[in-house]
Amino acid sequence: MNPNKALWEKGDFTQISQTMRESGDELVSKLGISKGQKIMDLGCGDGTTAIPEAERGAEVLGVDIASNLVAAGNKRATAAGLATCTFQEGDACDLSDIPDKTFDMVVSIFGAMFAPKPFDVAKEMVRVTKPGGKIVMGNWIPGDPTVVAQILKISSAYTPPPPEGFISPMTWGIESNVVERFGQAGILKEDIRCEKDTFTFNASCSPTEYVGLFKNFYGPTMNAFDAAEKNGKSADLQQELTSLFNSQNKAASPDRTTIPATYLRVTVNC
Repeated sequence: MNPNKALWEKGDFTQISQTMRESGDELVSKLGISKGQKIMDLGCGDGTTAIPEAERGAEVLGVDIASNLVAAGNKRATAAGLATCTFQEGDACDLSDIPDKTFDMVVSIFGAMFAPKPFDVAKEMVRVTKPGGKIVMGNWIPGDPTVVAQILKISSAYTPPPPEGFISPMTWGIESNVVERFGQAGILKEDIRCEKDTFTFNASCSPTEYVGLFKNFYGPTMNAFDAAEKNGKSADLQQELTSLFNSQNKAASPDRTTIPATYLRVTVNC
């Protein structure tokens, strides 16, 4: 199995994405979506941004590598009565079943950044976007002090080194890499805009309980706990993550979690 597919089908990311809904909707509200626009949401999960895009009148195709998340997205769209929102399996590195110049907008929020071949990802996103359309990515930033970059940094310290040739998904959070990757896909530097923005995780549980969701349902953290368990360091990993979540929690109530995270918002004019 494709290791990326195995990673995101491990656990149940919908448990995490439920805490991302408010910020997903807020992010979509900034995209200037108009009725009838054709949008691909790439690495869509169960529709944290795809569903709000359809609610604003767009025709949305959600594409994700994980079959369980595709099924969950279709279930959510059906429950919401959104006939213009469908989800299908696909690989961001190879969208060969999708014709050139199909979409007015391609959106990928913390999705395509995890695909293993970033130059192929950029090329495919540009290929399926109509001339005059745009691409919007949300990418976590390496070394950022906020929660997601720190979760991945902590987790990586407990897992075996990646295979030779591995390109970290966090490299999508560096502006020069974004410019180079889209540049090779034919986009001029002046048609690429990068700006920092904030995405907030909101959970109706304590930070300690929220760590439990990542431990049990988030592929990268699950892998870190599997490796830590073998080395007798599971308690250390648990403590590091619990300290991180508690220190970054902005909620006024101890039984709630509100953690803002900084990301790079990329806008590409095609």
